[in-house]
Amino acid sequence: MKSITLFTALITQSISVFGQSMIEWSPESKLELTDFQSEQTEINETLTTYSIYSAANLDFSFQMSSYEFMFTKNFNSKAKTVFNRRAAVITAKDSTMAKQLVNFGQYSFDLTELYTRKFRKAMYENKGAFSDVNFFQSIFNDLQTELHAENSRVLKLTDLGRNENLLEREHNQVILAINELSDFCKECKPPKKKKAKKK
Repeated sequence: MKSITLFTALITQSISVFGQSMIEWSPESKLELTDFQSEQTEINETLTTYSIYSAANLDFSFQMSSYEFMFTKNFNSKAKTVFNRRAAVITAKDSTMAKQLVNFGQYSFDLTELYTRKFRKAMYENKGAFSDVNFFQSIFNDLQTELHAENSRVLKLTDLGRNENLLEREHNQVILAINELSDFCKECKPPKKKKAKKK
């Protein structure tokens, strides 16, 4: 039997890390300054600039036979949102600013989960029995573009989270949107569409 093996790390940067450096998204996942473990992270009052790289990414992989792939429609468990501690960077002049940047990092982590759920939903709705194994690629590309645009918009709007009221408003909208896609959490099984009854 022909076998399909696919591993795609849909991330902005490939980094070899140990498993303990990765945080998988969950509703309880709350980032702390200690999660930004890159050697570039620095809190120093002499700094004249500030920055953040949140290192939140969508990871997607699966391995199955051609037969299994043909009859698989729910790929929820194959896509996950992860945060790479070793790649995450914050530079700030004091702890107050660092906390604001961590809050933006949490926003970015949650926003990535929202787009992971959108990705799962789009795969569920677009996967057919005769879909090519790479059917998801154009879906991912479009959503990745949207994710980067939205992240950049809020980054600019809130000055990397330093405008705390604006960030809270944007963050609350993301949490609501995540909850609206509750059928597309990693462990969830989307409900099957009911066939219309013939009159």
